Amino acid sequence: MKNERIARIYKALSKISYGIYVVSSKKGNEINGQIVNSLFGIVPNPPTVAVSINKENLTHEYIQKSRVFSVSILLEDTSMSFIGRFGFKSGRDIKKFDGVRYKIENRRIDTSTNEEMTSVNNRNKEIFV
Repeated sequence: MKNERIARIYKALSKISYGIYVVSSKKGNEINGQIVNSLFGIVPNPPTVAVSINKENLTHEYIQKSRVFSVSILLEDTSMSFIGRFGFKSGRDIKKFDGVRYKIENRRIDTSTNEEMTSVNNRNKEIFV
């Protein structure tokens, strides 16, 4: 059973390719996310991904405080207005998740109910910032 799970995770991690992702995190009751294009799988056990976040960005501050983040994989036909909300605007100026369907579950942001993206969530205990 455990080997099956690791094999499924390894398969999923190996399918991560170049794309556009939204990395989200929360601090208290506030949530924020940003566009990234650098995400790759490291190891399947425990499931580990690496993502690059600019230290000046609000999302970095939230990840640093909460120690959790979610990665949402944008679909190929995601609208430019949706990409623009997370990529061209600062969470210091707007509430990026206003009007976006999501749920917060076990300290993570799940956007799998949104038609623009699907989610992968970090559950690792270690985050290097």
